[in-house]
Amino acid sequence: MIDPYKKFKNWYTKASIEFNGDHTAFALGTCDNNSQPHIRMVLLKKILNDGFVFFTNLNSKKGNHFKINKKLSMCFYWENINRQIRILGNGSILDSEQSDNYFSSRPRGSQIGAWASKQSKEIKSRKELRDKIKYYEKKFKNTSIPRPIYWSGIKIKPIEFEFWKQGEFRIHSREQYFLKKNNWTVRFLSP
Repeated sequence: MIDPYKKFKNWYTKASIEFNGDHTAFALGTCDNNSQPHIRMVLLKKILNDGFVFFTNLNSKKGNHFKINKKLSMCFYWENINRQIRILGNGSILDSEQSDNYFSSRPRGSQIGAWASKQSKEIKSRKELRDKIKYYEKKFKNTSIPRPIYWSGIKIKPIEFEFWKQGEFRIHSREQYFLKKNNWTVRFLSP
């Protein structure tokens, strides 16, 4: 049986050992209501049997794009090991329990930051943000910090994977896995 998740995990493990940077970082692609693509780097936090999870403020720009269009793309590029993985998929919000569990595992400063930052919104100055951080540090002093309702995990369930391995003279290896009637099919692409 063809299993692109297994290949992903093998490459991801290799990157965790050999890549010089943060192997969890990937470019996330979303589209706004004008079909304008937007790309930014986020971190992979969970690998599930049926998808990949990152966490975000759902009121951020990427969160608002997600509300409009559930189709998302991911791209991992591990330069020094000459590998790239592109993934197309459909996103869904994680249930509250999973988001709560992950939020509670974050450093306290990151939890405060999730409350203090109106992600992607304009601020007057960095002082405004620092003042909000101080406010929430005082508010949650000596108590556990609850997850903001607008902060959650998004799971991307793949419909397509492409595994790219750099080759000499730009003769790269490209394998594309795509879902066809709930089964994975593979084809090889010219570089």
